[in-house]
Amino acid sequence: MPGPKNLDPSSSPRALLGAELRFAREQAGLSQEELGAPLFVSGSFIGQLEAGTRRMHLEYARQMDEILGTGGFFVRNCMAAAKSKLAEHFVEAAEAEADATTIKEYAPQLIPGLLQTEAYARAVFRAYHPTAPDTVIEGHVTARLERARLLSDPTTPMLWTVLDEAVLRRRVGGASVMTEALRHVADLIRSNRVIVQVMPFVAGAHACLDGSLKLMTFTDAPPLAYAEGVSVGKLLDDPATVNRNELTYDLLSASALSPQDSLAVIESAVEEYADEDQA
Repeated sequence: MPGPKNLDPSSSPRALLGAELRFAREQAGLSQEELGAPLFVSGSFIGQLEAGTRRMHLEYARQMDEILGTGGFFVRNCMAAAKSKLAEHFVEAAEAEADATTIKEYAPQLIPGLLQTEAYARAVFRAYHPTAPDTVIEGHVTARLERARLLSDPTTPMLWTVLDEAVLRRRVGGASVMTEALRHVADLIRSNRVIVQVMPFVAGAHACLDGSLKLMTFTDAPPLAYAEGVSVGKLLDDPATVNRNELTYDLLSASALSPQDSLAVIESAVEEYADEDQA
């Protein structure tokens, strides 16, 4: 595993907890593997906590306070850091996403969150929560747009997305919303900020028919995969599992249209929705 990253404890709650965890572990004279053993986690998992790429869950915080004799420090700070506008099952993945140097994602149904427009996100959340008050929906939309600010950096993270053709054809919010949403994706492609490929229906069976896929790499921590279902999600750090998912993404990309042909398909869909909206 790469050497420890020098964290700025003021940069985020995870950075604070990671820096303090490393300090307390070293003070106790324990290696990452030795601290991980009684928690039934790997040394690399402890390293990810220290690097700030993994979120510390409360059950681990309790055990670390006991093992390291930190007087409840990790429990108190873990509880304070746990408050988030994001869905509980996605918080850890979003925090890892914010530290990633590369993000590769296969989207089978919807435009990925980092690429969504405000109107598109609002339509998605209203579909998820048809009876929720508007204030709840707007809270979800705000959190999603805050995530998308990752792309305000001109180079990092490198975002590479494969969109199933179903994403282009699914009429989320109607013609005007789809026009704006797909035009936004096309603009990001043309500005060389993201790489996007389209998996066309005519490609038939492909390597990721059974769900979505997200892979993240980091400067100072091992890569992660993220698996998600309805109201559930889990970060995966087992090297063999991550390697299998990386191969799946490679096969997926090889079956998709080239970035140039994909842009043409996306812009054609923009024109179709725009024409419909003006009719």
